[in-house]
Amino acid sequence: MSGLSYKDSGVDLDKYEQAMQKLPPLMKRTHSSRVMELTGGFAGLFRLNGETAYTDPVLVSGTDGVGTKIKVAMLSQTYNTIGIDLVAMCVNDCLCLGAEPLFFLDYLALGKDNPPLIADLVEGVSEGCLQAGASLIAGETAIMPDVYGEEDFDLAGFCVGVVERERLIDGTQIEAGDVLIGLPSNGFHSNGYSLVRKVVFDHAGLIIDSAVDELGKTVAEVLLTPTKIYAAETSAAMALNQDSTAVTGIAHITGGGLAENLERILPEGVKAHLDRNSWTAPACFDWVQKLGNVDPAEMDRVFNMGVGMVFCVRANQAEKLEAAFASAGAESFRLGEIQSGERGVILN
Repeated sequence: MSGLSYKDSGVDLDKYEQAMQKLPPLMKRTHSSRVMELTGGFAGLFRLNGETAYTDPVLVSGTDGVGTKIKVAMLSQTYNTIGIDLVAMCVNDCLCLGAEPLFFLDYLALGKDNPPLIADLVEGVSEGCLQAGASLIAGETAIMPDVYGEEDFDLAGFCVGVVERERLIDGTQIEAGDVLIGLPSNGFHSNGYSLVRKVVFDHAGLIIDSAVDELGKTVAEVLLTPTKIYAAETSAAMALNQDSTAVTGIAHITGGGLAENLERILPEGVKAHLDRNSWTAPACFDWVQKLGNVDPAEMDRVFNMGVGMVFCVRANQAEKLEAAFASAGAESFRLGEIQSGERGVILN
């Protein structure tokens, strides 16, 4: 009688090796000249010098996952887009400090070896890194039977960026009279999916391939739209801050909506006043709201409602920022302004 093996416990090292062989090209295509080659190493190497010279660099880091949007990907069996969401949720947070994304690492945990699934997931991460201008330099894939079901997996990661200390955007320079300029989201991004799934699948009884006539798409197409990455727009905005303060604050609008996320960057003594009529939310929000009879206040609290990022800028620089966004191919809209008063956000 032969002894037990790792394979008997649910981990097939041969399949694991097959999966790992698919990943280097997906990583390599994201590399900049600052990535240092390290064949067979245990970590990733990235040089801060080279293309850009830093005087007083500050490293900025952000970490996140994809949340229950993963369950939608499982229903659709579409796995090569949620990696974009993963990168976006981490990178967009780093951008709020004015940082340039440098590199990204991912962590994938599965219940069983599945080389095609692993390749699809990392393909999405690689695509997200290309959009963000970040290098995918390392990662980890863990096969954990009994912790995850055979068909289950989770995806997490983190981004590291850099910004000159004197150009750090932390909200402390925000003052009354500053203008708030929003950039549109392209849907739910990667927030609120527990509510979305409850409404769409449990309450309305739709299935992943159901047609959403008012949107001209299937449920899968609506719900798996990847999170927008705002790296190009933030780079354009930071160019205005070369010699003086123009952009004073940046907020990534995720769970908690406009009010909670914008308030996070406000100093004491000022409030943000937003005009709800200054932008039009994508139709997917109205679809979910009506489908589940969700209270409008709950929608505002859970979702971005069509605003993915908010930039706070000096009034005399607002037109220049809008022009910079336009040059980067981005739509923008004036949401409102900063006023003196008790710290908070007014949306009406």
